[in-house]
Amino acid sequence: MILTRKIQLIINSNDKTFIGEVYKTLYRWQYICFRAANYIFTHLFIQEQLKELFYLKDEVKVKLADCSKIPDGILTCSQLGTTYRVLNKHFKGDIPMNIISSLNMTMAKHFNNEKEDYLKGERSVRNYKRDIPIPFQRRNITRLQLAENGKEYEFNLFKIPFRTYLGRDKFDKRLLVDKLLKDEVQLKNSSLQLCKGKIYLLAAFETQKEKHQLDTSIVAEAHLSIDHPIVVQIGKFRATIGSKEEFLYRRLAIQAARSQAQKDASFNRGQHGRRRKLKPLEHFRDRERDYVQQRLHVYSRQLIDLCVKYRAASLILVGQAEKEAGAVGEEFVLRNWSYYALKEKIQYKANKAGIMLIME
Repeated sequence: MILTRKIQLIINSNDKTFIGEVYKTLYRWQYICFRAANYIFTHLFIQEQLKELFYLKDEVKVKLADCSKIPDGILTCSQLGTTYRVLNKHFKGDIPMNIISSLNMTMAKHFNNEKEDYLKGERSVRNYKRDIPIPFQRRNITRLQLAENGKEYEFNLFKIPFRTYLGRDKFDKRLLVDKLLKDEVQLKNSSLQLCKGKIYLLAAFETQKEKHQLDTSIVAEAHLSIDHPIVVQIGKFRATIGSKEEFLYRRLAIQAARSQAQKDASFNRGQHGRRRKLKPLEHFRDRERDYVQQRLHVYSRQLIDLCVKYRAASLILVGQAEKEAGAVGEEFVLRNWSYYALKEKIQYKANKAGIMLIME
């Protein structure tokens, strides 16, 4: 399975001029990726919609295939090749073409997965923003090795020297990079993310699932609700994970604080204009999202740990479909209880531990 870890990177140089040039280069590449991703989706969507243009002449061919291989084809190369040629025309020489190739394959995969919804009109075409990650292939990383301090790692990416900043690693990032050095795990196509002047590596590690001694005759049942985020029962054992006071009230408190800061913003001292006035509001920008994500990770982790402890090979989310359908009509529940996000994290961790997840 694929594990994605976010690792902060630092440009491995003391030359401020060089560091400045690297940042300019990375932001230029990011801008090109933003434009290229939208180019790809636009061209792929137009190609698929050619089949729907029934008002064209009958002589018009609408088979999206290479004409040299299929007589009825209208393309001069493969469908994946068409978007690559467009990007090559616009961006060759401005960005490494390995990045363009990786981006092209990734976007084509996303488009094909969602194509049916586009054609039925049930979904709008993706629109990528300027903060899109910069994709690259595993072979673009060279000279990966342990740094002199013995705690961090250093490598070259497109001839740019980087070193990691793991800090107090509370997860498995350092362990995964160490396994990568020993060829115990593989690094798949990954990406760089630029955020508020910092550089992050979104590393995709391919690793084996965890091996636990599970009993197929033991089944765990879990209920998701607002009063208790998770209620789990395994045989005679029953436990609650989290509480309404811990999760919902804290979330509402953050919302109230942000709302109050927004009301008070007009009375703040200006000095530097809008930025100064909205400074207290910036404090709460991502607080609610980060708090919710952290709590959902903790709840789902505790649930899977209980399943492993009691050797449950299957996990049933009881009445989940009914609860999600009922939440659609209740604005408060829909806004403040992240059913889908919690279910997604449970599914990911269950798959990693080798536990079968069943939803009723």
